[in-house]
Order: sequence, then structure tokens, then C-alpha cells
Amino acid sequence: MVTQATFELAPYQRGYHLITDKVMAQLPSLPEHGLLNLFIQHTSAALTINENADPSVRTDLKTFVDKLIPDNDPHFTHTIEGPDDMSAHIKSSLFGPSLTIPIIQHKLALGTWQGIFLCEFRNGGLKRKIVATIFH
Repeated sequence: MVTQATFELAPYQRGYHLITDKVMAQLPSLPEHGLLNLFIQHTSAALTINENADPSVRTDLKTFVDKLIPDNDPHFTHTIEGPDDMSAHIKSSLFGPSLTIPIIQHKLALGTWQGIFLCEFRNGGLKRKIVATIFH
């Protein structure tokens, strides 16, 4: 059996944002066992799982990734949508558009320190659509 829902997140500023609770609020009750797939329908944002306890992890991720893939790189040719657009596309490809999380005993099988994060790579922040598919 498959259950599916599409929901929208309000705009976030550039960075890594813990959205586990927002995702859970959009889901129907979880089956005893199964899989949750989350897919973000955008090419300048991504989803990831990382540490949810210490906010400095998010700061360090942003600092390192922005240093690794800076805006306005002179090698970029796709620049019509602004200085942060091509760097956002590259970051989105590296992190990826989807996550698959096991469901065990009606709960997401996230580790103690794990949370679901929206990676917003654009300066302007846009509404982001996510498709959640539960396989049970």
C-alpha cells in the first residue's frame, strides 16, 4: 500500500533548517513498518539528515559548503537568475532531492541525534514543495 501527500514549506532564508516536526505534522499516522520517501521539487534546495542537537553543525555546514561552492564563480555560465543560482544548483545536486527513512513501530527510524533538514541555497528563500510517499 502507498500513501502520498504533497505539502509546502514557508520560505526560509539561506541555510540549513531543521524541519522534522514540520514534516511529521504533514503526514498521516505512520504504519507499523514501512518506508518514508521525501522528495523536494526544486533545483536550488535539497534535503539531508544530520545532527539536530547542536545548531553550530548547521553554521559549519553553511560555512564550508559556501566556501567550497561560492556564488559568482567566474567559471559559471548560467548567471541569468542571479549570483546565487548556479551555486545553488550545484549544491542541490551534491545533497540530493530525496531521502528515504525506515519506519519502525509507527515512528521514523532516525538516530538519537538525527533530524531532517531543508537545505536552502538561495538568498531570497522561496516556498518549497515536498512530496511525501509512505510505503507500507
